[in-house]
Amino acid sequence: MPTSSTTIDVIWFDIGGVLGTNGWDREERSAAVTRFGLEEGEFDYRHQEAHQSWEVGKIGIEEYLDLAVFWKPRAFSRDEFRNFMFAQSQPFPDSVALVRRLRALDRYRMMTLNNEAPELNAYRIDHFGLDGLFDAFFSSCYLAVRKPLHECYARALAMTHIAPERVVFIDDRKQNILPAQSMGIHTILFTSATDTARQLADFGVDIPSA
Repeated sequence: MPTSSTTIDVIWFDIGGVLGTNGWDREERSAAVTRFGLEEGEFDYRHQEAHQSWEVGKIGIEEYLDLAVFWKPRAFSRDEFRNFMFAQSQPFPDSVALVRRLRALDRYRMMTLNNEAPELNAYRIDHFGLDGLFDAFFSSCYLAVRKPLHECYARALAMTHIAPERVVFIDDRKQNILPAQSMGIHTILFTSATDTARQLADFGVDIPSA
């Protein structure tokens, strides 16, 4: 909880569910099952076998597709499926606008902290217009560890070179919030850009209205 002595220097934003839609979560994969007529159980099993290695950068998108989708001949091409995957990513305009207002203050070090595979991470940074708004992008594919493991937050803190009590972390999933709190990081459970701005103000981060 913020107190009168709370001083925030660094703000971490999750991407999927906060700054835009999720990249390749259940809803997106379910849409792919319908669009391409995949065998849902088989696809889910193969995805679960491959996605953690993909999200920590041990394999690339082509190997993921080999393991999860193109393990047998398909009536559709890799390009079709890959393009569909990328097309699921859409920004949340209100959230991106909030980040732009924060960036304009030029008072805080702005970073992302998310679980994402390298190719989707790069695409979403570009498509959401995040390049230039953030000082660093701490993605699982570069940290080689995923939220909610404590090591993910510990590595981001070490690379930021900042005390946890000077960080506020914004995420839409409680399971990602709780480990950060246990390490002394301030947190906001995202529900909307408006509510996030209000909670940031409670931490002394006052953002001018749009």
